[in-house]
Amino acid sequence: MSENSKCSESGCSHESCEGCEHSGSCSQKPADLIAKTNGLNTIKKVIGVVSGKGGVGKSLVTALMSVLMSRRSHAVGILDADITGPSIPKMFGLNERAGGDGTYIYPVKTNTGIPVMSLNLLLENVTDPVLWRGPMIAGVVKQFWTDVIWGNLELLLIDMPPGTGDVALTVFQSIPLDGIIVVTSPQELVSMIVGKAVKMANMMNVPVLGLVENMSYVECPDCGKKISVFGDSHITETAAQYGIENVAQLPMNPALASASDHGMIEQFEGEWLDALVTKIESL
Repeated sequence: MSENSKCSESGCSHESCEGCEHSGSCSQKPADLIAKTNGLNTIKKVIGVVSGKGGVGKSLVTALMSVLMSRRSHAVGILDADITGPSIPKMFGLNERAGGDGTYIYPVKTNTGIPVMSLNLLLENVTDPVLWRGPMIAGVVKQFWTDVIWGNLELLLIDMPPGTGDVALTVFQSIPLDGIIVVTSPQELVSMIVGKAVKMANMMNVPVLGLVENMSYVECPDCGKKISVFGDSHITETAAQYGIENVAQLPMNPALASASDHGMIEQFEGEWLDALVTKIESL
């Protein structure tokens, strides 16, 4: 086991899971499960953007975070691990296909130079469904980590699939995450969904860096009043419940939606995630 993921059970030698009576149940990951990226890459930090359920704006948050980091002159890339619902290329207006040489895969760069790897950049037709079993999908995600030429990055953001299934587990076990950002929406039931994502991170010994509530409110264009379309926000209570320090709220913003739909997310304007970006810079 790695020094940072020691088994907490009494009687464990902390050296290896082999022969340990708690193996498979202590919720710690042996260091040898972590896959190494190829020798052409230098990636300082890796952060996953997760959600307990689909449709809450996880990919949007990933895109916005990458743009903000790039604007602050940080070398950042996006690994789109949401294989069956890849929307990152659409947000950035990427239409060219990713290349390869039989050994490595070359990501596609956005207009501002952010390297992106997504399954939609490999498909002949972006509307083709991915009818694969979980293990195959998980294998592709791992390959995006090991075989893609990311180069020198200060930060790699991973747009995770929703939930806590095969692919999410593969990312947590195979890629050295430095933390996760949890994306949610205002409904009360979300507290339970957030709890699942947070507890999975805790079980895998990965810190939760922040909680982002998407579709938090609509701002009246005339008076500036914030209207809670989905009811009152519970993000503060949810964050306190799970010990999350950094929170952010994204509005339902027509300009932001239009930028996403037209592949112009790099032109967005807004300060909603600035504090969270500053937190990541401090890592």
